[in-house]
Amino acid sequence: MTNTRKYVRHPSDIPINVSSIGTEHPGQMQDLSLGGICCEVKHNIEIGTKIVINIPIVKPAYRGFGVVVWCRPEGDHYDIGIQFQEEAEAFKSRMIEQVCQIEHYKLQVQETEGRKLDGESAALEWIHKHAAEFAAQIGE
Repeated sequence: MTNTRKYVRHPSDIPINVSSIGTEHPGQMQDLSLGGICCEVKHNIEIGTKIVINIPIVKPAYRGFGVVVWCRPEGDHYDIGIQFQEEAEAFKSRMIEQVCQIEHYKLQVQETEGRKLDGESAALEWIHKHAAEFAAQIGE
């Protein structure tokens, strides 16, 4: 990751699993950029550890690879920064971001308006309302 990275804020309720050799660390995604992911986990993960990233909420489930580039204690958890290992992950991260935002929108509409949207309806509404804003944030 570079100093010029731009993050789009993620809803903190998007689940993520990061795995190192033989150990799975469930957590919550915090930020996503073209260079990597910031997430919250319960245990320290050493800098330089190779990680498998799983985001089960997207269909099909996202699976990517990265390396821990920083890890900071934050109260009862750790915030970790994971840098993507491949350029192709940057493109996938944009798609993941949009799918996660749509999923969050679907849940928000159900809670605030009482409407239960299927995935396609939620996507159409979200794109109509937020796609331009999303593209502007990514392009900054």
